[in-house]
Amino acid sequence: MKHTIGKLFSLMIIVGLMLSISPLNAQDMTENEKNLIAFLKKYTAKKYPNRDFSKPFLYVSIQSQCMYWIQDWSIEEAYTISAAAHGAGNIKNSNQTPVGLHTVKEKFGDDVPWGGIMKSRRYIGRVAKVYTDRTDVKEDYVTTRILRLTGEEPGINKGGNVDSYERYIYIHGTPEEGLLGNPASHGCIRMRNAEVIELYNKTPKGTMVLMLDQ
Repeated sequence: MKHTIGKLFSLMIIVGLMLSISPLNAQDMTENEKNLIAFLKKYTAKKYPNRDFSKPFLYVSIQSQCMYWIQDWSIEEAYTISAAAHGAGNIKNSNQTPVGLHTVKEKFGDDVPWGGIMKSRRYIGRVAKVYTDRTDVKEDYVTTRILRLTGEEPGINKGGNVDSYERYIYIHGTPEEGLLGNPASHGCIRMRNAEVIELYNKTPKGTMVLMLDQ
């Protein structure tokens, strides 16, 4: 009898643990997350009525230095990032992070090792030293993976001197992981190297990326 009770108790613990790591749903979301989803639903419906945001998309909050993977209007993942040290802006040569709707146009780095340095979107055969303190590397290294973005709003982030694609705006890895959470880039979105690999693997070309100075 004691043996049976012990088995039942162990089973209850296992079930409890399984429930505790179940995917985030609407009831599990914090108030801030609920407010963010409500804002994005309202904003995208008004601003982009012909776009299908029921598909997974990325939302970059430049003010909070955070990027969210959103699926079925639920926050599935939140990444600490670094946007531009010079803030938000769409003008060429401004070294600012562009706002508005973008999509992932191209992906580079399938076989690049963790921390591998890329120049002109090609691995140069060197691996960067990755810092977890507040070291500011002199070179603006692009590491591990690249998701190259293109603007989807003519006159805002597409065409002329506001073209995000021609500005080489990427989501990419960085050797300055200790600076993440602070504005530090030259316009791109920097991520931890392990996390950019994860993001790269699950993000197909054409995925929408909404970046706002919010």
